[in-house]
Amino acid sequence: MARYKSYNYAQMKMVAVSYERQILPGTFEHTLNHLIDHDIDLAPFAARYVNDETGAPAYDPAILLKVILYAYSRGVTSSRDIAGLCRENIIFMALSADSTPHFTIELPGLWRSWTGRSLGSIGKCCWCATRWA
Repeated sequence: MARYKSYNYAQMKMVAVSYERQILPGTFEHTLNHLIDHDIDLAPFAARYVNDETGAPAYDPAILLKVILYAYSRGVTSSRDIAGLCRENIIFMALSADSTPHFTIELPGLWRSWTGRSLGSIGKCCWCATRWA
């Protein structure tokens, strides 16, 4: 009778992950990450936050924007699903720098805080990202 090595799916394994190395050059997420970090003016968000001296620190708008745009590019629009992906999907973890925004964060507030010029920049960013990816 043949003998096989035993296996167990109920086991855990700790794996070291470099989030920076998960966003590979030439991919949509890499382009999106680069454009938001280097080409989009996120200054309009600063006026919206009034927690300089009191209140809890806010999530960086760049992180939220990366997560939202990447989720929307994958057809995910539910804030609960986006929050789940930030906990479970390695690319979402990498884009969010392993921060896990709660689904109750007002994601549409990001859009309302931008001027028409900024929205045009995002449209251009998304068009360029799809062309470069």
